[in-house]
Amino acid sequence: MPNSLTPILLQRLAESPSGSIPIRDFIEIALYHPDHGYYTSGKSQIGRTGDFFTSVSVGPLFGTLLASQFAELWEKLGQPTPFTIVEQGAHRGDCAHDLLTALQLLSPPCYGVTQYQIIEPSLRLRSAQIERLANFPSEKLRWFSSLEALPAFTGVHFSNELLDAFPVHSVVFNGDEWSEIHIKLDQEKFQQTERPIINQKLRSILQTLPKLPAGYQTEVNLAALSWIELLETKLTRGFVFIIDYGFSRAEYYRPERTSGTLTGYANHRRVADLLAHPGEVDITAHLDFTSLAEHALAAGLQIAGFTDQHHFIVALGASYFREPLPSTPEKDRELRAFKTLMHPQIMGQKFQVLALHKQVSPTPLAGFTFARDFLITLGISSKSSD
Repeated sequence: MPNSLTPILLQRLAESPSGSIPIRDFIEIALYHPDHGYYTSGKSQIGRTGDFFTSVSVGPLFGTLLASQFAELWEKLGQPTPFTIVEQGAHRGDCAHDLLTALQLLSPPCYGVTQYQIIEPSLRLRSAQIERLANFPSEKLRWFSSLEALPAFTGVHFSNELLDAFPVHSVVFNGDEWSEIHIKLDQEKFQQTERPIINQKLRSILQTLPKLPAGYQTEVNLAALSWIELLETKLTRGFVFIIDYGFSRAEYYRPERTSGTLTGYANHRRVADLLAHPGEVDITAHLDFTSLAEHALAAGLQIAGFTDQHHFIVALGASYFREPLPSTPEKDRELRAFKTLMHPQIMGQKFQVLALHKQVSPTPLAGFTFARDFLITLGISSKSSD
């Protein structure tokens, strides 16, 4: 059915010599077109009445636990002034609000020197964030339109469900070679078709994949790899925390995962055709954390920890809920939120947490107290991590 993005996509198809565009380009337009994209137009809604849940929509506890982890990072960095927290993918500013509110209580000295910076290209979302954070001193807050515009900083960059929304290349293996999935117009509908791969970086990544059966379709997130390389140049000293849907490479490219992870969501349900309503549904793909970690290592970052959200939340919660307190409505809400965040069948095993560091002594972090050896979990050789 035609919508506001249809003529824009049709124009792109008309300008292409092949009459098609990579699905990666289709996703970028559908999600991030300045006026009509799903995220940039304000159509993206989180929570019970929206299209999907996030850890932030469960309640303030997620931001509170992150605040406790970040206060520890400040200590490990030697209590720098300023201590910069960079959030990318802040949506309407709820996590920033929860985190800063908690930091005031958990570590007033850390809060006092914290500068909170948000990377936000959407003017609509930036306006919502400014309104949500209006109770905090304006001098503690800064906004940047892109990671490129972010100045060098000492502190921590974190993102929650950011990279799974990056445009991905979709590819299919015929038993001998890979082809890329493109989008064309056929019988007045956007349809998938296969084209030869001309992107050399994509070809190189595909050579690292395990042997897979004919007909195997999957995704490659080149944007995430370029993103981590750029982020390393911005981080003078400190940490990167990435929380997202995803797997290690061995799990991501399991032979039986023949149709990949790319999908669309609306009203908390998978859509039958993610091409049918561009700009009106969330389009997402899981992250290959092994590839991301390898690129981080090659760029000059080190791995501080990797685990699922269950073990991460349990580790931070063990300290936060250390003192037994009498039951109150607020405490009962926190305990319910804790159970949701860490429950293996709800959010605990769906999300992974990757922490990276630069120019910091490799001391253990509280959130990874119960984590397995990240080299084993990610499938990375010890030589690669040196």
